Amino acid sequence: MKARESCGVVGIYGVPDAAVKVYYALYALQHRGQESAGIVASDGERVRSKKDLGLVRDAISRADLAHLPGHIATGHVRYSTTGAKRVQNIQPLVIEYARALVAVAHNGNLVNARTLRHELGERGAIFQTSTDSELIVHLMAGSRIADVKECLTESLRKLSGAFSFVIMTQDKLFGVRDPQGFRPLCIGKFKDGWAIVSETCALDLIGADFVREIEPGEIVCADSDGLSSWRFADEPRPKRAHCIFEHVYFARPDSYVFGDSVHMVRVGLGKNLAREHPAGADVVMPLPDSGNSVALGYSRESGIPFDLGIIRNHYVGRTFIMPGQTDRVEDVNLKLNVVKESVRGKSVVLVEDSIVRGTTLKAKLGMVRRAGAKEIHIRISCPPICFPCYYGIDFPTKKELVAGQRSVDEVRKFLGADSLGYLSEEGLLAAVSGPPEDYCVACFTGRYPVACEAGMEDKLALESRVVS
Repeated sequence: MKARESCGVVGIYGVPDAAVKVYYALYALQHRGQESAGIVASDGERVRSKKDLGLVRDAISRADLAHLPGHIATGHVRYSTTGAKRVQNIQPLVIEYARALVAVAHNGNLVNARTLRHELGERGAIFQTSTDSELIVHLMAGSRIADVKECLTESLRKLSGAFSFVIMTQDKLFGVRDPQGFRPLCIGKFKDGWAIVSETCALDLIGADFVREIEPGEIVCADSDGLSSWRFADEPRPKRAHCIFEHVYFARPDSYVFGDSVHMVRVGLGKNLAREHPAGADVVMPLPDSGNSVALGYSRESGIPFDLGIIRNHYVGRTFIMPGQTDRVEDVNLKLNVVKESVRGKSVVLVEDSIVRGTTLKAKLGMVRRAGAKEIHIRISCPPICFPCYYGIDFPTKKELVAGQRSVDEVRKFLGADSLGYLSEEGLLAAVSGPPEDYCVACFTGRYPVACEAGMEDKLALESRVVS
């Protein structure tokens, strides 16, 4: 199994046919979620939407875009962290209350969702979905503040956890990032308009110039007065906790995240991995695609030739999206094939970004072994994942994690590898330019930067309670 990440969010303001820009931006962010896609657009008076399960190309057609006019639009690609995979949970969520109509696209996971949901339910709130993203609208609806900007500011202060929001009203577009800055969110500029997107690769596709990242704890608003900004997080500013897995796996290599080129960070991870775990091998091969840049770095540092010995079928989605373990294992066979001539009789270094449950990697390793590899040395570009994540990554419970209750050598034996080397925490953080203390590494260490409410230890149990 590969890790599953939160979602991709997009917002466009001040551009004719804004929905078209959102549509293409969602294509660029498809790697962040493949369960569903949606677009909501406004012409300043009327709000229209098109959402469905599946990839962007399946959920929204070009013909649909003709029915989404307007200069404001927001979009979302999703996989579920909390909230089941069902039509009601497809985002952007569109909810109307007494003072406004709001469309919400959320990337992240709220760690006080159950408590807030109970409190709001006690006050009479009726929930339309089982996702935590809906909470922000109910908080706004329950506020006594009439001004939308002030109402949003007050409501955000009640949330805890990871949240990068794009929120749209009939005439305004907001971008919001949680005080720790777990998930990326950035601003782009058109000649006469603005874009807010999860990753810079989306700006490249839609022709917007990168301006800057939205700061942790910041709200930006695009409206008829231009772009304004203010903080909602109380002072002193909380310690940052950027998710290091954005660099390890989730983000596209052509993006800039947390101030760094994702590709160059991954090359650095590979170089550090080669220094920490050298191998006497004939060839270095990535497990595509997130291992490509890391394997390149490993090859450059070690001097071992780089080869593309495993070929990916790009018409099959990312393994982390598959909803069940049986689906994931079958997906490996559909998705990857080995170039036998590249591995037969050779000692091979296979470079992978991470190991979660280990069953998918074990299947991949078996394919290489059957193709005739003499030795297989697995190199992982992060430390062992020993703890679940509560901030928007679908890492399972500690019991289900292959490294949660096994030593490195026991994991090696489980996989069937000749050797196994994980990058150290120090080697991981040395590859980014920011201070090491600015990154969340809780899945490796168990040191959580934001406290979770009771019951978060079993996220699957939490979801079942929410859905029921």
